[in-house]
Amino acid sequence: MAVSLSSSFHGSWAKSFAPCEERAMLAAAFAPSPKMGNVNEGKGLFAPIVIFVRNIIGRKRFNQLRGKAIALHSQVITEFCKTIGADSKQRQGLIRLAKKNGEKLGFLA
Repeated sequence: MAVSLSSSFHGSWAKSFAPCEERAMLAAAFAPSPKMGNVNEGKGLFAPIVIFVRNIIGRKRFNQLRGKAIALHSQVITEFCKTIGADSKQRQGLIRLAKKNGEKLGFLA
């Protein structure tokens, strides 16, 4: 079933839209703009705890503490790489892997 759109001001619109196409167009027009951030927001085993703590201590303080924890974790990875003789490329790979795992587990929620 097609819906014909017309207006007395502009005359007949020569386009007809199927109801599903019309809904898709409306949904796209009113969809929220994409935001930067974690695609796993609220997902993961530890996400509820992380969100709970963030709500209690506040986002600003929480982000400061999270930044310090991430920096410490990166230092541990760096020291580990020095101990085993891994080069900087391998170190960066381990840091990226730690970030991916943190997202999956919900630490970055």
